[in-house]
Formats: sequence, structure tokens, C-alpha cells
Amino acid sequence: MFDLSRKHWLVLLSAWLGWGFDVFDALLFGYVAPNCVPALLGLPIGSDAARAATYEWTGILSSLLLIGWAAGGALFGVICDRIGRIRTMMLTMLVYACGTAACAFAPNLGVLIVCRVFASLGIGGEWAAGAAIVAESMPEERRVEAGALLYTAAPMGLFLATFVNYQIAGVWMPGSPETSWRYIFLFGLVPAAIAFVVRSLVQEPERWRLADRRAPTKLSDLFSPEYRRITLVGASLCTISLLTWWSCNAFIPTVVTEWAQTAARARGITTAATLALVEEWKFRATLWFNSGGLIGTLLTIPFAKRFGRRPMFAGYFALAALVIFVSFGVAMPAELRVYSYFFNGLLVFGVVGGFTYYLPELYPTRLRASGAGFCFNIGRVLAAAGPFAVGSVAARGRAVETLAFVGFVPLAALLLLPWMVETRGKRLAA
Repeated sequence: MFDLSRKHWLVLLSAWLGWGFDVFDALLFGYVAPNCVPALLGLPIGSDAARAATYEWTGILSSLLLIGWAAGGALFGVICDRIGRIRTMMLTMLVYACGTAACAFAPNLGVLIVCRVFASLGIGGEWAAGAAIVAESMPEERRVEAGALLYTAAPMGLFLATFVNYQIAGVWMPGSPETSWRYIFLFGLVPAAIAFVVRSLVQEPERWRLADRRAPTKLSDLFSPEYRRITLVGASLCTISLLTWWSCNAFIPTVVTEWAQTAARARGITTAATLALVEEWKFRATLWFNSGGLIGTLLTIPFAKRFGRRPMFAGYFALAALVIFVSFGVAMPAELRVYSYFFNGLLVFGVVGGFTYYLPELYPTRLRASGAGFCFNIGRVLAAAGPFAVGSVAARGRAVETLAFVGFVPLAALLLLPWMVETRGKRLAA
């Protein structure tokens, strides 16, 4: 990577920031849900009623976020192929930044839902623009490394969300859980400033500027005989991966909150100390999950380049199923489960990084953002069923047992691999 020019690094940095803040804004609700939901419903924070409502509404709002994310991915993918990568990336960053910040002023859950759905459109659209510009701007021999590095912004975005939540809810305002979540949402406005910096420093890739765009891009082009198999298999693999990721990740704050509250009652500690323990365990669990995701994403580079994309995906999906079964299906102390999130992140989180460079390799320039955006995001419509189902069951007191069954999901990907197109050693299509 040291042979990349300043221009290449600027492109990668701009896309990296866009995707990192995308993930940051997307997952803020998961961190504030244990305080936000009871506050908006008028329930005592930490009560049994608050716990059940938090599980249920975390599932509902996560599912709505995924549906809006899918719609934004399909919509802005087409827009990106028409108006350009940079302009689309700036537009999507403004949409998700303003939508997230507006959540801070929500007087009830209805308004919060509207703000989250609006933000989700930009969140879904940004990935396609960022992945396309990186794939088209990088030298052929560095495309995999650049794509994987782009996805490392996802765990970094989670690190930032964890840090902001911990600093505000756990350090600055530990005694004000009813209002601290509003200040956390306000930090979602930061990407708006980054968007204008990106627009001034980075130019459209030459591949896009020289591409033949006389025929307007249409989503139906992805299902022409030439691309139908590619689109169906790519979208299916992404659906399985995202269903697994969201089912595991969306409930880290709420599941860990329950574990910490149970541990606090067993220790007989005070209410203030319980709140501090909850934030500490949430921080630790997310830190392990993100650390594993960062390492897992980087490990896709040598595996994909040496063995190919298909063997790399096969190994990740198979091991992810095993780790989920062990983490949530085997009896162990709650504190040990917190540490097991590292291995979940390594595989469940890490495998998603492979799509950042694999999907843009499947389509020509005129369809690259549309195809990659559609495959990566449309699966979120089906993946939305995961958080909803887990949340509904978890609200009845069977969270860990429900998560164990998620381990069957990545096994389905192994059945699709024979139809997957292998792109190792092939040049990016013009």
C-alpha cells in the first residue's frame, strides 16, 4: 500500500470517513435504546417493563432502519451511476447526519421513527458510492487491500459510537439516563462537516467520467440475462451475512445491559454503581466485537488474494456458525460471554468486509454502484426480519437462547457458493 499516491490516499480517506460515520450514525440507537425507549414511553429505566419494551422496540427500529437502508441503497446506487460518486457520497452523508441529529429532539417514539427512517436512506446510499469510488480509483493490484481498508471504517465507526456513548452516558452524565441519549444523537451531525471537506478535496474517478452513460442506468439492468445470476447470488450472500451481523450486533447493548443488571443485583451494589457497570460492560462487549471485526476484515486480504474469494467466504461463514453456537448455546458465565464477542466480531463482522471489494468487481462501470449498492443493501429488507424476531422473542426472556439459533443462518451461505462468481486475478470491468 506504500506505493499509492497522495491522490489515492485522499480518495480512500474520504470514502473511509463516509463509511465510518455512516456506521456510527446507524448504530447509535442500539447504544441509547435502554435509556431512550423507557424515557419516551414514560417507563422507569431498569424496570422489567422497560427491559421488555427496549427489546421489542430495538427489534422494530432496527428492522425499520434496515428497510430504509435497503431503499436508500437501491435509490442512491442508481443516482450514483448517473450523477457521480463524489456528489452522491456528499448528499448521502448530509441526509444521514441531519436525520440522526434530529432524533435528539424527538418528543415521542413516532417522531423518532420518522427521523431514523430518513437517516437510513442516506446510510444505505453512502456505501455504494464509497465502494465504487475506491474500486475505480485504485490500481488493479491494490483493489483488495483498498476495499478491505475501506471496511475497517465500520469497526472504527462502532468504536466511535461506543466511545461517545460511554463518555456521555457513563462519564459526563451517569446520573441522567433520561436525557443523556439526546446529546449522543446530536453527535450524529458531525459527518455533515466532513461531507463538504470531501467534496472540495476529491475528484470523480476517471473510469466514471469516461464511461458510456448515454443509456440511463435502471435497476432492471441488473436482472438482464448477463447479470441475473451475479445479482441473485450476490444479493443472497449479502442477505445471509447481514442477517447474521444484525441479529448478533443489534442486541449487544440490550443483552449486555441485562447481564450487567443481573450481576449487579447478585453483588448487591447501588443503583448508581449498577448504571456505571451497565455502561462499562456495554463498552467492553462492543470493544471486543469491534476489535474482532477489524482484525477479521484485514484477514480477508491475504485469504482472498491467495485462495480466492469463494474459499475465503466459505471459511468465514462456516466458522461464524460454529462461534455463534458456542457463544450463545453453551452454558458459561455472563462475563465470559462478553469476551466471546471478539470471536463473533472476527467472523460475523469480518466477512462483511469482503463484499467491499468483491461486489464492485462483478459489474461494469455503468452498473457498478447500482449493482454493488443493490446487492449489499437490498438484502437488508429480508435481514430486517432478524432483529425483529430476536427482539420479539428476547422480550419474553429468552435472548441468549434465541441468539444461539442465529448460528444456522451463515450455514445457508455454504449452499450458494457453487454459483458464486470467482473474481480472483481478473481486472475491473470497464
